[in-house]
Amino acid sequence: MPLFLALYNGGRSRMGQAMASVSSCMEALRDRGQCALIPFITAGDPNLETTAAALQVLDRSGADLIELGVPYSDPLADGPVIQAAATRALQQGTRLESVLEMLKTVSPQLQAPIVLFTYYNPILNRGFERFFQEIAAAGARGLVVPDLPLEEIEPLSKAATTAGIEVILLVAPTTPKERIALIAERSQGFIYLVSVTGVTGMRTQIESRVQELLTDLRSVTDKPIGVGFGISQPGQARQVMQWGADAVIVGSAFVKRLSEGTPQQGLQSIESFCRSLKTAILD
Repeated sequence: MPLFLALYNGGRSRMGQAMASVSSCMEALRDRGQCALIPFITAGDPNLETTAAALQVLDRSGADLIELGVPYSDPLADGPVIQAAATRALQQGTRLESVLEMLKTVSPQLQAPIVLFTYYNPILNRGFERFFQEIAAAGARGLVVPDLPLEEIEPLSKAATTAGIEVILLVAPTTPKERIALIAERSQGFIYLVSVTGVTGMRTQIESRVQELLTDLRSVTDKPIGVGFGISQPGQARQVMQWGADAVIVGSAFVKRLSEGTPQQGLQSIESFCRSLKTAILD
C-alpha cells in the first residue's frame, strides 16, 4: 500500500457507524440551522485507490454528503475539468463495476452519505432493479441522473425506492415555474438547483438570479435545496448559503485540485479546500 494511502487510512475510523440516508442527513443539518457541504469528485481520477482515499479525506474534513461521479464517455452536463477527469478515468479502465467494488470497500468507513452521479444510458442498459440493488449494496444512498427526463422517472423511482436509494432531481434556471413544482414534488433527499445555464465549471461569481430561483422553489416546496454548478470559492459558498440554500455543491474545484501534482499532494489540497469551504458556511 502506498504511503499516502496508508496515511489517510490511518485517520479517524468510523467503522460501525451507519451511514445516514440523504434525507435524514439533510433534515438533521436543517434542524441545527446548518448548511450542508457536498463535494463532488470523479471516480478513477487519477485512480480508484486515490478516489477511495479522497472519500475518506472529504468525510473527515467537513463534507456532509459526497457526490461521486461515475465516468461516462459523453458527459453532456459536465464542463471541461470534469470531462477531462472522466476521460482520464476511462482511459485507465474505470467502469461502473470497479467503482462499486471500490465503494463497497470504503463505504463502511464513511459517515457522509454517498450520492452517485451517472447518466441515464448506463442505468437503462443495466436494468433498473439490478442497478439499484448493486449501488445500494456498495453503500450509495442517493443518485443524480442529469439527463433523466421527468416524464420517465416513474419506473426508475420505483426501483430506487425498493432498494433504499433516493433520486435527486435537478432544476435549471430555464425550468418553467409549473415544471419546477412537479420536479420538487418528485425529488427525494433534496432538490438540486443548477445555478447557471450551461455545464459545470468554476465561475468567478455566482449569478444573482440564484437568489430568485431559490425564492421560486421555496414558494412550491419545503424540501431542502442544494445549489451547484459554478461554486468554486469559499466566499461564493457563503453567498449561496446566505441566499437561503440548504446545501452548496462544489465539483470542478475539487476535481481540479485532486488531479494536480502527486496523489498525496492532491489529497492534501482537497483536504484544506474542504475545510475552508466548511468554515465559510458555518455561522
